[in-house]
Amino acid sequence: MSLFRDDGIVLRTQKLGEADRIITLLTRGHGRVRAVARGVRRTKSKFGARLEPFSHVDVQFFARGSELIGRGLPLCTQSETIAAYGGGIVTDYARYTAGTAMLETAERFTDHEGEPAVQQYLLLVGGLRTLARGEHAPHLVLDAFLLRSLAVNGYAPSFVNCAKCGMPGPNRFFSVAAGGVVCAECRVPGSVVPSAEAIGLLGALLTGDWATADACEARHVREGSGLVSAYLHWHLERGLRSLRYVEKT
Repeated sequence: MSLFRDDGIVLRTQKLGEADRIITLLTRGHGRVRAVARGVRRTKSKFGARLEPFSHVDVQFFARGSELIGRGLPLCTQSETIAAYGGGIVTDYARYTAGTAMLETAERFTDHEGEPAVQQYLLLVGGLRTLARGEHAPHLVLDAFLLRSLAVNGYAPSFVNCAKCGMPGPNRFFSVAAGGVVCAECRVPGSVVPSAEAIGLLGALLTGDWATADACEARHVREGSGLVSAYLHWHLERGLRSLRYVEKT
């Protein structure tokens, strides 16, 4: 029997029995973790209020073996709030739907429980913090998060040089299968010709150039979001359920 302590973001919750919940978290040190939180659905439980989606928490786990992830689910025995991002997210539809898509993305990119995914964790913390503060339009924050999640998981798209031969950009064509923009010589069936502004926006979101991203026209933002969604769908092999509810400009 062992105790473990970690901090993490609550990704989702599921009812268990009459008063319990299964809590899924993305933690700093242990990656994705599912744990049972006893009695958190009782109306008097202050513990349960800390374990809602979007919450950044410091959690103590109790596991029966020497490892946190074993045959059975560990118990979540203590929780302290680090940041309650949900307060700035759930009251606004655009932020809520963008945030939900971010949580689903983080869970999809952390397939194996117990495997550390520090970069994905830090991306999620930063993305939710930005979203809750309302610093940028929610759909831009989401697209930036999706692009950076793809990048830290080895699927960084190219928005300047040809993704196949490396020919210096700008390049006109975009291929999801090829990994981003491609030159005329490397163009493959299914390539599209997006506007230079949409490609510039995606490059800005990937690198954190918010001045360029915030100034982009709505039509180019919509075009860029379509490319991000298609690219994500290709690499995850199926789309995100929550993306269909995201409010676009």
